[in-house]
Amino acid sequence: MNTITNAADTPAHHTPSPSTSSRRFRQPLGLVGLVLFGLAYMVPLAVFTTYGLVTQMTKGHLATAYLLTLAAMLLTAYSYGCMVQAHPYSGSVYTYTRKAFGACFGFIAGWTLLLDYIFLPLLSYLLIGIYLSEYFPGVPTAVWVLGSIALVTALNLVGIESITRVNWVLIVAQLVFIVVFVALSIHNLSGQAEPVSLLKPFHHDGFSVPLIMTGAAVLCLSFLGFDAVSTMAEETPNPRRAIPIAIMAVSLIGGLLFLVVSYCAQLVFPQWNSFADPDSASVDVMRRVGGELLVSAFTATYVAGCFASAMVSQASVSRVLFAMGRDGALPRVFGKLVTKKRVPANAIMLVSLFSLIALFITLDTVANMISFGALFAFSAVNLAVIKHYLGDQKLRGTRNYLLYAVLPGLGFLSTLWLWTSLSGMSFTIGLCWMGLGLLCLFCVTRGFRVRMPDLQMAE
Repeated sequence: MNTITNAADTPAHHTPSPSTSSRRFRQPLGLVGLVLFGLAYMVPLAVFTTYGLVTQMTKGHLATAYLLTLAAMLLTAYSYGCMVQAHPYSGSVYTYTRKAFGACFGFIAGWTLLLDYIFLPLLSYLLIGIYLSEYFPGVPTAVWVLGSIALVTALNLVGIESITRVNWVLIVAQLVFIVVFVALSIHNLSGQAEPVSLLKPFHHDGFSVPLIMTGAAVLCLSFLGFDAVSTMAEETPNPRRAIPIAIMAVSLIGGLLFLVVSYCAQLVFPQWNSFADPDSASVDVMRRVGGELLVSAFTATYVAGCFASAMVSQASVSRVLFAMGRDGALPRVFGKLVTKKRVPANAIMLVSLFSLIALFITLDTVANMISFGALFAFSAVNLAVIKHYLGDQKLRGTRNYLLYAVLPGLGFLSTLWLWTSLSGMSFTIGLCWMGLGLLCLFCVTRGFRVRMPDLQMAE
């Protein structure tokens, strides 16, 4: 990818005043830290987040759905990398679409992005409650949810460095578990009397393209780690180089892990319609593969992964709220870094309060809400690449058309196809959220009579 730098995008080299330093992050994240951040956000064991839901939705074709989702996400990850090179700032979709299409569309895109970003921490807390309550039935779910919210919020207020250190431990634990799970699955299959069809997880009776596309659309929430990496652009010393590499690495590593684990799980447990509870269907798989000992190990590792995801997703959404608050698109109280660690504490606290909804909402509802916002955001970023490089920068030639029209165009079509495959409930909730965003935009612009505040970048 070409690196295109505008004068307006280049940070000025001067000593920040006290007023400007309150809007500048520290920069502790290198390439490895960014990849860890993204993988922690995705959760290597995230294949089990919606395992039962999507397996039943696709009639046992979860691996096929992951394969389609991975292809679409790699194209979109490429587009994110292009936009980070052009605009290496916090705000992700909000910043990219605002620069490409104007303030109003940028606000709506950022607002829709908040739908999945705000609900991702909530999803992690909900899953922690589901699995720990199943393992410790005597302890109320609310205790696990409230305790995890309090601990994650405290770590976010301490700073991004503490999150990176914890991520190392939690990601390694998940990777070790995946190796053990795959090994035990192979051992289990080798001991079966009847031969196993290795293609069965991809195609068997009940194969339906519309159902698989619907499942693939829901699975997009598993890939939001690469998008989260882009929100850390102001916290890495060389974002134009490091962020695009990290985005592609996170997408490919995470996608391959999801594909391998879902493939093994469906070989070992092909009875897609016989789960005791779809929300915790992975427990049935673990019991089949390794008995109660593996169930215990899975519960501990998976809950740890959800905890890691909650930490980084809360950090990520707070940066989006920070960017919108810094611009005045949201109350400016969110656009300040108010602690010695220079973290957006007000935004972090807002997300923690919002996460209390995990006490009352269902897993199915959260998954559908997140997927709507994610796919809308992904489509907008793919279009922003075409607008920025071919429209604004006026690049021409076969190579530029391939890089900045064909690839993002394919990304847009694939995410649009997935978006239109979502359930009716997804669109009902998503469109209501967008309508609320339009109402906020109406208020900010005083009935569209005044311009949105100028986009404020890091000094």
